[in-house]
Amino acid sequence: MRAKPSDAKLINLFLDMLAAEQGAGDNTLDAYRRDLTDFSEFLGCSGQGFTSAETQALRDYLADLDGRGFKSSSVARRLSAMRHLFRFLLNERVRSDDPAAILSGPKRGRGLPKVLSISDVDRLLVHAKAQAEMSEASGLQRLRTMRLYCLLEVLYATGLRVSELVALPLSASRRDARMIVVRGKGDKERLVPLNQASRQAMADYLAAMEAIKPQMKKNAAASKWLFPSFGESGHLTRQHFARDLKELAASAGLAPRLVSPHVLRHAFASHLLHNGADLRIVQTLLGHTDISTTQIYTHVVEERLKSLVRDLHPLAEK
Repeated sequence: MRAKPSDAKLINLFLDMLAAEQGAGDNTLDAYRRDLTDFSEFLGCSGQGFTSAETQALRDYLADLDGRGFKSSSVARRLSAMRHLFRFLLNERVRSDDPAAILSGPKRGRGLPKVLSISDVDRLLVHAKAQAEMSEASGLQRLRTMRLYCLLEVLYATGLRVSELVALPLSASRRDARMIVVRGKGDKERLVPLNQASRQAMADYLAAMEAIKPQMKKNAAASKWLFPSFGESGHLTRQHFARDLKELAASAGLAPRLVSPHVLRHAFASHLLHNGADLRIVQTLLGHTDISTTQIYTHVVEERLKSLVRDLHPLAEK
């Protein structure tokens, strides 16, 4: 009798399928691996695995997540991972049934994205620029502050995902570049325009980096990345940027909990729509495959339309 494949092997096969057939990126694959490994460990406590688990075991796991204080959005994500896994196992004939097919997930409303006001973003940028221009800072410290200012300008100018931003190649900083090619989710490429402020911030940052190259480690000085680092990836990490951004927010007098790279991406989209940009254009700039993802910002459009009617309609109350 053939031995049943282990959960770890099934997870690897499932992730290989996601990468090959659906173009799933590293972050998506890592999230699936964490979720399914946790699920496997829960099943293992009762001597079960992916090939033998019944629907009740899945319900017990969801209840366990709830007992551990997981938010409904996190429980729904775990359930989605389970559904995808068991559908895969059914299609591959590893199982003859799908125990997740009849499960229902927690109800969750789609919350509005957190958005900084234009004045808040301006406050961040002004503060970051002031720190970058401090003449008394040492070479390496000045480079770090200029890097943070450059990251902010590029992020607010383009609305890139933080993973796309930190992994920009050095070629994105060409002096005459008014557009950059971004490789996003699913390895898909898109063109994103740069404004004058972001181009100037990149030029100033690169000039500062060039000035201290003798002090930099060889691998960083010769890096292909715009924001090099000594870590395994070779470029600045998302976590490092997020920490720097929260520290900047605090020193600028903004609540750090309200500021993150993703919040600035939301600000980019919301501010564009508020000023009259077309939803389809914003979809393209953000790299959303489905317009429904971009439609979380429609509240901005609705508020703008209400404002237009209120201000311009001849019978509107003044």
